Amino acid sequence: MSNATTDAEYWQVALTGDGDSFAAVFERHQHRVFRHSLALVPSFDDAKDVVAVAFLEAWRKRSSVRFVDGSLLPWLLVTATHAAQNISRSARRYRDLLDRVPPSDDVRDPAEALDDGPAVAALGSLSQNHQMIVTLCIIEGLTIAEAARVLRVPAGTVKSRLHFAKKALADHLAAHRPAMTLTESFEGTHR
Repeated sequence: MSNATTDAEYWQVALTGDGDSFAAVFERHQHRVFRHSLALVPSFDDAKDVVAVAFLEAWRKRSSVRFVDGSLLPWLLVTATHAAQNISRSARRYRDLLDRVPPSDDVRDPAEALDDGPAVAALGSLSQNHQMIVTLCIIEGLTIAEAARVLRVPAGTVKSRLHFAKKALADHLAAHRPAMTLTESFEGTHR
């Protein structure tokens, strides 16, 4: 099959037991699912786990996965988001357990060394519904209609959630922006 072959067409062949067709879908989307997952979980290895879980779930639910315009990617992204939340919850429980153990004097907290940056923190501050909308519409570039089909909600709901998510992201970023001094503000306007 060629690059013009849709995921849905590959999937139909894969359902007959053709592993190469499943591999073609995996090769086509693994990097985007990984990039999406990397922003949602605590570590690089966790992101690899999310990719594995997403494709395992796709195969496990192979008869009921949904395609958008012949693509499995939107379904994979939503599934990866759910898997990332489970992995993040597990990591949080693990960290909570470690917090109860007295630390050694020579061990530094890895969370202090890693800073995901303000955009990832802002995305993490959103509700799950708003995170999915931002992921599908802004990060992955799906249209409102495509996101509505993936999430099985009306297009108006997607549009409304997208509006509120953008506002919440802007508010979060504005609230966490370092305050400029009067001198910095003056210099920035007269350069």
